[in-house]
Amino acid sequence: MKEISVINLGLTDYKSIWDLQRKIFDLRVEGKIPDALLLNEHNHVYTLGKSSNDNHLLAREEELSQCGAEVFHIDRGGDITYHGPGQLVGYPILKLDDYYSDVHRYLRDIEEVIIRTLQDYDIKAHRDRDFTGVWVGSDKIAAIGVKVSHWVTMHGFAFNVNTDLSYFDRIIPCGIFHRGVTSLERVLGAQVPLHDVASRIVYHFGRVFDCQVIESGATEIADSFSLSSREKVEWLQ
Repeated sequence: MKEISVINLGLTDYKSIWDLQRKIFDLRVEGKIPDALLLNEHNHVYTLGKSSNDNHLLAREEELSQCGAEVFHIDRGGDITYHGPGQLVGYPILKLDDYYSDVHRYLRDIEEVIIRTLQDYDIKAHRDRDFTGVWVGSDKIAAIGVKVSHWVTMHGFAFNVNTDLSYFDRIIPCGIFHRGVTSLERVLGAQVPLHDVASRIVYHFGRVFDCQVIESGATEIADSFSLSSREKVEWLQ
């Protein structure tokens, strides 16, 4: 059975985790490490994908400074989105053709992981034939944007759990004008521990991708990957 190392990084700055993703991605392309799934929350940040429109960022620089949000143009697909505390962000770094050679199926499988997680909370979620992501009613609860190169994946999903949804007011989320956003907290009317949601995501990820998920700390993973001393230092920086 295929194995995926799950690393829960807690609350992070976006840039540091984007850099870490690229390190892991390069090592995975070279076949030096197994698949990995990074889970974390981010400090307030707006990210714009390769097909984004800068006009979909509605806030000016002064307002962004006041609300403490950074902005990054990044190399995933899709338009603009928001990440922040209370949102579970997952970055699977997988050798996709070890599973199948189909990016569209990969997107549907990530959606399936989140749909099954929401079912655990008695929430009926669904896909939309026009837009990637997961929806509750007409509102998006999880956004998905990925990059695949050499059949290795980067970036991933952002699942609104206890997210401050007011930050979405400063953008046109994913470039979709006529739909709203929601969160698990809003649908249930109460906050949900993020670690509980993360555990359910990990469980369903293993089931959907038919793999064994192994939760580890960053230092343990660096040791288990049999990296050189230099590579371990780079990994843990």
